[in-house]
Amino acid sequence: MNIGIIAAEEEEMLAIKNIMEDIKESKIYNLTFIQGTIQNKMCILVKSGVGKVNASRTTQVLIDNYKVNYVINIGSAGGINEELNIEDIVIGDKLVQYDFDITQVGNYEKGEICEIGKYIKSDERLINLCIQTIEEMKDINFNIKIGTIGTADLFSADPNRAISLKKEFDIECVEMEGASVAQVCFLDNVPFLVIRGISDVSNGNNKIDFHTYLERASKRAAEILHNLISKI
Repeated sequence: MNIGIIAAEEEEMLAIKNIMEDIKESKIYNLTFIQGTIQNKMCILVKSGVGKVNASRTTQVLIDNYKVNYVINIGSAGGINEELNIEDIVIGDKLVQYDFDITQVGNYEKGEICEIGKYIKSDERLINLCIQTIEEMKDINFNIKIGTIGTADLFSADPNRAISLKKEFDIECVEMEGASVAQVCFLDNVPFLVIRGISDVSNGNNKIDFHTYLERASKRAAEILHNLISKI
């Protein structure tokens, strides 16, 4: 079994690399693939870079070259749900590209992609394993929510925009890669999951919070991943 793991930024990638054993590295194009084990399962970790195109391209290269059985996208996100705090975790049961808009050319909703739909659902088995993982983590001092994650090529610190997005898409958090990873996996018929640690919340201070808490949020997401992989 091969488990592909995609992170966008260096801090997110290093948080995962630190829990891997028996590491070796190889390059394809300008991407560095880190092979090793987590919980005795073979994992292939790669940093995609920020944004939907980078994430999509990296996902396809990963699938084509390593024949992965699962893809897990892990990293940080900005909290939209008012119940979320920095370092909480969101696990995406479905993903939406909230900046995708073809509403003026047909009977489409905002976020709806032709022949795919508005929301892309994560693998049901992986979600169920996440639920088991959460139930076993009894002594944690942070929240873990399962819900919708929104993706766009956009970073916004505007609290009013966060309120609007929550109302329109019912999303828990926003980031810049997850739904594009989901789209590639959906098209390639590869089970996927997106895990996000909250690095900032929509309070107008996102720029400051993001860089301050990125590493901490990434480590927390890696902790969930470590416990989850033991069950896959």
